[in-house]
Amino acid sequence: MGERPESGRKPPACPLPPDLHSFNKGALIMAGALPNEQTRLGHWLRLPLRLIPPSANMPILAGPLRGLRWTVGSHTHGCWLGSYEKANQIHWERHLKPGMAVFDIGANVGFYTLLASVLVGPSGRVVAFEPLPRNLGFLHGHVSRNRRDNVRIIEAAVAEVPGEATFEDVAHGSMARLSTRGSIRVKVVALDDLTDRGEIPEPQMMKIDVEGAEIEVLKGATRLIQRARPTLFLSTHGADVHAACLTLLGGWGYRCTAMDNEPIECSREVLAVPG
Repeated sequence: MGERPESGRKPPACPLPPDLHSFNKGALIMAGALPNEQTRLGHWLRLPLRLIPPSANMPILAGPLRGLRWTVGSHTHGCWLGSYEKANQIHWERHLKPGMAVFDIGANVGFYTLLASVLVGPSGRVVAFEPLPRNLGFLHGHVSRNRRDNVRIIEAAVAEVPGEATFEDVAHGSMARLSTRGSIRVKVVALDDLTDRGEIPEPQMMKIDVEGAEIEVLKGATRLIQRARPTLFLSTHGADVHAACLTLLGGWGYRCTAMDNEPIECSREVLAVPG
């Protein structure tokens, strides 16, 4: 759950304002400017990266996470090169401030968990939710190896109703999801229950990327969202889920805009801010 493999989507046509990012130019030339790996040229240019052992812990070369350590085999090379989802990183730099509380729902192996931890600083708090054991090993490793003391990991999926559910694992851990076809039983939590009991802080920002269960996460956080009014970074999966999320958030008085230069009806990357 959480981070996705790099896709062939074209980057925004407009140049990035220099004051909105801290990316190392050399690393971006090495990573972000490479042709898509699905092309023959992109495949050949990436061959040297395959010589790096998957267990290697490399320093992240660019961006807000520069200097932190990343396990190469946990996810795409773009994570440690600093080029992974650059546009989203810039949005996070715009919206996250020191002292904030952040929920990373569908934390996967922890790229956005680390990003939130750095941006909110020692006075902030990050709560990362991830149910898949394979991802949790990398997530715990990235948090502990980089001494991110402001991060708490909750080993559970997030949905509308707490309990247990089956989880479908797939070859790429970022695509795993809750499913009746799943073979792994996982704990499920609802955000309203946790925050009503005071077990976790109320967030100023929430990232939700849970492979199609986004509407269930929102419904399970109805009281929390209406009370705390956090900014939401929402990655939707499927047209019906996308439409349902926009309708629900609109009814709660949120303004939704696309983060990927697509019309909001077609976008899968949504920024929702309270009106």
